[in-house]
Amino acid sequence: MRHLAFAAGLLGATAASAQTPELTVYTYDSFVSDWGPGPQVEAAFEETCGCDLKLVGVEDGAALLARVRLEGAHSGADVVLGLDTNLMAAAHKTGLFAPHGVSADFDLPVAWDDPVFLPYDWGWFAFVHDKGFDAPASLRSLADSDATILIRDPRSSTPGLGLLMWVRAAYGDEAGAIWEGLADNIVTVTKGWSEAYGLFMEGEADMVLSYTTSPAYHLIAEEDDSKTAAIFDEGHYMQVEVAAMMAATDQPELAGEFLRFMVSDRFQSIIPTTNWMYPAVTPAGGLPEGFETLARPGKSLLLAPEEAAALRDQALAEWRAALSR
Repeated sequence: MRHLAFAAGLLGATAASAQTPELTVYTYDSFVSDWGPGPQVEAAFEETCGCDLKLVGVEDGAALLARVRLEGAHSGADVVLGLDTNLMAAAHKTGLFAPHGVSADFDLPVAWDDPVFLPYDWGWFAFVHDKGFDAPASLRSLADSDATILIRDPRSSTPGLGLLMWVRAAYGDEAGAIWEGLADNIVTVTKGWSEAYGLFMEGEADMVLSYTTSPAYHLIAEEDDSKTAAIFDEGHYMQVEVAAMMAATDQPELAGEFLRFMVSDRFQSIIPTTNWMYPAVTPAGGLPEGFETLARPGKSLLLAPEEAAALRDQALAEWRAALSR
């Protein structure tokens, strides 16, 4: 009888498990970290979806796209979260993603009407430094200075690729000369965001490529107002981060439910103090106290996805040539 009862219980548990649908979301490592949005997003979505949300971390946005390209239609992902406008054209060309059918009252500096990729946050790239440091006022003056910087590899990191597009958008055909000037400022090029920022916090360089919103983390989470972002005269390149449903998903309804949740007040309220970016849809309660103190660029730079894709190889070649000398 004990064996029969155990078997019945096991079958019951197996049946219950089989009835719980799973939704797999590929994203970047910092999103799923203990201090990132992932844990709160998972708990909040599972409260309403009757599902098991599995967040799978991949190094960064560029690596994320590379993984789904490799896996193709047999990918384990139902949703991919963490690409940006610099990767959208390449992502569109894969044919791996489906229209989202979601509408929202976006609060972005640019109009948004892409039928496949849905934005969830945005920010301006910037070099973060201690307030006591006399920072250059432009990319050109940075290249002419003795300031030391930490940057990311544009082949694996969306901030790294964003810096390439920033230099290109600001200086056009002069971008190669700017990189030649910046080459001796660079302490190291890291694969991802966390490694570079960690080295900056250890005092390995004067400035680190990050976002104008990064000082909010120190201010709000650490009660430390010693960090700021250098505002450059030529303007700052923007990043708009997006998510999309995989066309081959076997959970299209659940994937659509997640994307609708992603632009809801619940999800968007999590973003500012976990991903430390501006939410794509301003929450009903507004931004957290402290965000009003952040430096804001006088000019925003952003290349259209197709233009960014067309310039990527040339910009990467300029970067590699300058750093190899």
